[in-house]
Amino acid sequence: MPFDHFGLIAPLFSRAEYFSLETMLAQADLPTPGRVLDAGGGTGRVSNAIREHAGEVVIADPSLGMLRQADRTQLGLACSNSELLPFPNDSFERIIMVDAFHHVIDHSQTAREMYRVLKPGGRIVIEEPDIRKFGVKLIAVAEKLLLMRSHFLAPQKIVELFAFDSAITGIFASEGNAWVVIDKPE
Repeated sequence: MPFDHFGLIAPLFSRAEYFSLETMLAQADLPTPGRVLDAGGGTGRVSNAIREHAGEVVIADPSLGMLRQADRTQLGLACSNSELLPFPNDSFERIIMVDAFHHVIDHSQTAREMYRVLKPGGRIVIEEPDIRKFGVKLIAVAEKLLLMRSHFLAPQKIVELFAFDSAITGIFASEGNAWVVIDKPE
């Protein structure tokens, strides 16, 4: 089993605030009375910020150390890699992934899995540091040196991973982050 970098730093993440809430609410078209999946949601930093804007919020994350920091009383938790989500088809109205897509092992499989568990008419929002920015390139190098297996993709490359089943996509960039939005047709 690989070293759990995230379990080690989980206490720091659990104290961090999510500062892009208004942008997330707009990009994810929240509120929704339905279910939201926070894929790679770790300690629930983003889930806690959006939970009053959804019927239910579920975190799926492979790090037990991160999940141990999450609020089990308010959030659903699943210890899972994003490449093999433990949910039936069409389970969620919204799926978000914040600052985690560059950490997955198989980007293509993650895209397929997220799309599989998204309900028709639903939306996926992937917020990533924008690798086109110099500062993010430095972060990418640092994460490689820390053996974090990070592999950052440009926003257009993320969009291309969802080029199936007539997915409608868009890109929004702001303050060093890129937001990739995928809508699943009804």
